[in-house]
Amino acid sequence: MATRAYNGQEAEVIVSFHDGYSYSKAKLEASLRELVYDRKPVKPAKEPINAKREDVDIIVNEFEISRQQAEKLLTEHGGDLDKTLRALVNS
Repeated sequence: MATRAYNGQEAEVIVSFHDGYSYSKAKLEASLRELVYDRKPVKPAKEPINAKREDVDIIVNEFEISRQQAEKLLTEHGGDLDKTLRALVNS
C-alpha cells in the first residue's frame, strides 16, 4: 500500500481512487477520535414530569386533543392538572 505524510508521520493509505483522492488510516482515526472521544458532554434535557394517566385522559376526552399534546401541556405546567385546564380554557 502507498503511504503519505500526515502531521509529520507516514500515514497508511487505505483506499486510493483513480481521481487522486484517498482515505488514510491516520485521518480516519483522527476524525473518529474527534467525534467520539473529544466531544463535550451534552447536558441532559430537563427531566420530563410523568403526567398521570388519568389527567391525560381527562384532557384528551374533554378538549378532544391528541394524547401527545395533552402530555406536553401537562409537562409544561409541571404536571398540575388545574393549571393545565385553566391554560386550555383561557387560550
